[in-house]
Amino acid sequence: MASSEAGLDRGRSAFEGHRWTEAFEDLLDADQRGGLPAPDLERLATVEILTGKFASGIDTLTRAHEEYLVVGDVPGAARCAGWIGIHLMNAGQMARGTGWFARAGRLAAELAEPCAVEGLVLLPTALGMLFGGNAEGARRVFADALAVGERFQDRDLISLSLLGTGQASLMLGDIGAGLGLLDEVMVAVTAGELSPVPSGIIYCAVIGSCHLAFDLRRALEWTAALDRWCGGRPDMVLYSGQCQAHRAELYRLHGAWDDAVSAAKKAQQLSEAGDYQAVYGGFYQQGEVERLRGQFAAAEECYRQAGRSGYEPQPGLALLKLARSDIPSAQALIRRAADAADLGTRRHLLPALVEIELAAGDTDAARRSADELAAVAQDCGMPMLQAASCQAGGAVLLAEGKPVQAQAVLRRGWTLWRELGVPFEAARCRTLVGQACRASGDDDSAGMDFEAAHAEFLALGAAPAAAWAASLQYTHAHDAPPEPLTPRELEVLRLVAAGKANRVIAGELYLSEKTVARHISNIFLKLGLQSRVAATRYAYDHGLTG
Repeated sequence: MASSEAGLDRGRSAFEGHRWTEAFEDLLDADQRGGLPAPDLERLATVEILTGKFASGIDTLTRAHEEYLVVGDVPGAARCAGWIGIHLMNAGQMARGTGWFARAGRLAAELAEPCAVEGLVLLPTALGMLFGGNAEGARRVFADALAVGERFQDRDLISLSLLGTGQASLMLGDIGAGLGLLDEVMVAVTAGELSPVPSGIIYCAVIGSCHLAFDLRRALEWTAALDRWCGGRPDMVLYSGQCQAHRAELYRLHGAWDDAVSAAKKAQQLSEAGDYQAVYGGFYQQGEVERLRGQFAAAEECYRQAGRSGYEPQPGLALLKLARSDIPSAQALIRRAADAADLGTRRHLLPALVEIELAAGDTDAARRSADELAAVAQDCGMPMLQAASCQAGGAVLLAEGKPVQAQAVLRRGWTLWRELGVPFEAARCRTLVGQACRASGDDDSAGMDFEAAHAEFLALGAAPAAAWAASLQYTHAHDAPPEPLTPRELEVLRLVAAGKANRVIAGELYLSEKTVARHISNIFLKLGLQSRVAATRYAYDHGLTG
């Protein structure tokens, strides 16, 4: 018995010190030796869920609920029922989760005295309203939950209610107030005032909301904080995968695409280990990099895997259709997604909506979306949102035949993207600047813009965008070949155009087949090509076959 008590004390101490594996082993051992009281069963369930043992964690939390009922602690039983409901709903098990919330509500209603559980059971109702399009209704219910939390000084409930209120405010367009509430919540999290599960929920929800609000600075700051939080709990699975997905998005935006794919794959691995909420971000972010690199089949597979989470992989999937020149499908996908989205998500889709409507030739529709984005940017003031608005608005002006006006708007967008450190969008914006210069008769400036953008796309490994810039830079059939091709690459290109296989090329040039393959890969990247057929056509069009 003394040994069991000592192990239980070690388990409790490890739990308080966030040493989850140690806490799990000691609490489980104490449970197997003689059973645990309900509060320690709650602790054991928490560490099981945090370390990826979801099913057993739910079973243990169910035992805690039943033990609280046995000893007559109805508030404790109701609390456990509420958290079982939250965990199940987050895992996509909506029917089971709803059942447990109904039980929690019934138990809370039976109490002679009110308790904090009354606020906890309001949260799923508010979330249902929030993601069902009724943000104003959600804000009212979150306010009711907040009042309960404040009455009983339940910090977890207070912070979760403030989180929901902030998210609802963002969806209603009150971006300043929404972000302010999220910052307030994060103060409690970073100060260590909250339990581990609410802390993880809030970290990930706040970062996602910052991205939706185009607040790159906040997203970067809170992702770094989440990274430190997860780093201090190295055996934690839950939330660690989501952290990696957020890292992947930031890496992608800042042009570190290899690092983005690495973080995305870690998120995928952690999703398999138990962080079920990391499925979407892990696969979607890898899909975005694959799409930008021109690896369209790999991108499509990543988007398909992301879709398994229940969230539609947009705007990436629509932009992939556009990249494959399937403009009708791209237009149908992005329009449907934008029409069905809540206000916050719709804003996030507007830049892609403008791009696809322009590609489809519907300038009026593109103008409406660009104006909508401009109105949000004016109210919000976020540099990233302003950059996206300038890029979209300038592209529409260009399509409307107003190149001089477009130049000024696009140059501001280009400057903002550079200041934010988002190189791909900066290069896209500069390519549009070049088109505006050419349309207004300034071919010299256009050439410089195209050349600089092409070089940036090449440095990133953005093959389709490099092809776009190259096609604008070299518009005549017998222009000189792009400077990036080396003499050896030109030799390889001529032999590819002659229909010769890598083995034959290697023999003629006294190279290894591996070296020839590397040269061909570099040629494809530099010219923005996807196949040997395209390389052959390029060589003939540019007089490089002689």
